[in-house]
Amino acid sequence: MTANLPAATSQDSASRQALIMSTIAFTVCFAVWTIFSIIGVRIKQELGLNETEFGLLVGTPILTGSLVRMVLGVWTDRYGGRLVYTLTMLAAAVATFLLAFAHTYEQMLVAALGVGLAGGSFAVGVAYVSRFFPAGKQGTALGIFGVGNVGAAVTKFLAPMVLLAWGWQSVALIWAAALVVMAAIFWFTTGDDPVIRERRAGKATPERSFWQEFAPLKNLQVWRFAFYYFFAFGAFVALSLWLPRYLIGVYGFGIATAGMIGAAYSIPASIFRAYGGVLSDRIGARTVLYWTFSVSAVATLVLSLPSADYVVRGISGPIPFHFEIGPLAFIAVASVLGFFMSLGKAAVYKHIPAYYPQSVGAVGGVVGMIGGLGGFILPIAFGALNDLTGVWSSCFMLLFVIVVSCLIWMHFSIRRMERQAVKTSSLSYAAE
Repeated sequence: MTANLPAATSQDSASRQALIMSTIAFTVCFAVWTIFSIIGVRIKQELGLNETEFGLLVGTPILTGSLVRMVLGVWTDRYGGRLVYTLTMLAAAVATFLLAFAHTYEQMLVAALGVGLAGGSFAVGVAYVSRFFPAGKQGTALGIFGVGNVGAAVTKFLAPMVLLAWGWQSVALIWAAALVVMAAIFWFTTGDDPVIRERRAGKATPERSFWQEFAPLKNLQVWRFAFYYFFAFGAFVALSLWLPRYLIGVYGFGIATAGMIGAAYSIPASIFRAYGGVLSDRIGARTVLYWTFSVSAVATLVLSLPSADYVVRGISGPIPFHFEIGPLAFIAVASVLGFFMSLGKAAVYKHIPAYYPQSVGAVGGVVGMIGGLGGFILPIAFGALNDLTGVWSSCFMLLFVIVVSCLIWMHFSIRRMERQAVKTSSLSYAAE
């Protein structure tokens, strides 16, 4: 027993190091991934873009970061997170550097596709980190890793100052340099995960074929988890990108102030993801998701109420009324929404290693892909709804419909599982 202590201590140290460095790297990647939430506002002004074109620009990096997640997750399972993570950061750095030299809308869209590679780092980190921890601690570990979402707040805090001082091109150059430095630090401070080490030592089972990695995707349950993440993560990313524009348009804030307020939304929605992981380990991911969807439904319903003036026929004559959600009330409700989204993001990913321990890369990749696609589709939908309806709060109307759909689907799926469990006298459905 005593002889095993040094090995156990070494493993604990490697696990902590992998988690810490993966979280820091994901923070840098997320800051790059959401760079257009700030520089996109200035580009919109310079190029005279309409709302739909602006939504496409800020959403394009999210598209790339979403589509590559499944492939990157599988590559991580096969080749190891240390290698794949480093190469992903370097590739995204090249694209971000080239963005600074784009002049037309089309060139910026092409560069934005490459910038989006930074968002694929999430699938890499999930597959890499989960292998260092036992099932009972994976919710907490992945919750801590997900705190890297705070990179969105880093961009909202720092990018406006850099933009106002030196221009949006300098933001792209500095963010690209940060990626290169982070890639080097990550490579030299981390090691391969236990599965890769065993595989190289000839102790692990042979690798499955590339297509066998995707076998679990035939299960509807995987796509249900993906829909949950479409809201919990996709809507979070969409709002992170959209809020500065929303605050400028609705409340007349300057870009620096809007960026600060947007960061105030992003920070709790990122940091408390770790708490969501802890809660998922303690009380179950199902309970956390019920709270997430229920509170989010109320919050989006409140935020969807448009400003209005109306007249009531009173006893002594017409009585005018005015209704609007003021900036302080908006910030408070949006922060509550962000907090519960953070819990939900962690709860969704608690399910994956519990149900699919041998396919975390593939399943986590496709769930992350669908969630990321939410971050791409929703900003475009927000812009299109603005153009079609002329109502700023239409974006929250859409989110209300989505979260209610998540809640209904989850509830009826769980009730069906409970009925099946009664028939088979089994109550062993892990995280749910």
